[in-house]
Amino acid sequence: MNIASYIDHTVLKPTTLIADIEKVCSEAKQYHFAAVCVPPNFVKKAKELTQGSEVKVATVIGFPFGYSAIEAKIAEIVLAIVDGADELDVVINISAIKNNDWEYLANEINHIMPIIKQKNKTIKIIIESGILTDDEIIKCCELYGASGIDFLKTSTGYAEKGATVEAVKLFRQHLPSQVQIKASGRIRDYAFAKQLIDAGATRLGCSAGVAIVNGEPVEEKGY
Repeated sequence: MNIASYIDHTVLKPTTLIADIEKVCSEAKQYHFAAVCVPPNFVKKAKELTQGSEVKVATVIGFPFGYSAIEAKIAEIVLAIVDGADELDVVINISAIKNNDWEYLANEINHIMPIIKQKNKTIKIIIESGILTDDEIIKCCELYGASGIDFLKTSTGYAEKGATVEAVKLFRQHLPSQVQIKASGRIRDYAFAKQLIDAGATRLGCSAGVAIVNGEPVEEKGY
């Protein structure tokens, strides 16, 4: 298995340096990762550094808690697209899920989707599966599966629980076949990465991409 082609090589820590961006972009090109996922303020730099390669540039919207206003998320999306982002990982309003406010969530995605799709960009919706009930996850699969998104993503990596094989299987069971799955959060070794892929994930968001490809242990915490 060419696991590198599944990986979004990620650096999203609040202390991210330009040197970190240079490093992940260089590694992404070297290992032929699917994408780099960087903070919004580094999209333009990442686009420059990956120019001429097949590596996509992804960034995050409403990250990491998802409770910014719909208008704020739209502004972030527009700016990210202007800066050259190919893929947008959007954290939806987790608080709305917990308050059973599905009307708000439907309104949110209905405002976001046209902007991204008219520019032919890829959208990944992050739902933070580790802090949701199975019923909440299934409702998310139904809502976002019907909205035309490209990926449903398990986690930001900042909640107390990241990706799980069980969540990926639940996603796959309840999503339309054309909607792909991105697993992220606490993916630290090849064995776990392969389990997630076997369960149905077609992308892996992780900062340990090089270690995973090389079969090396990773001790660092975070995304």
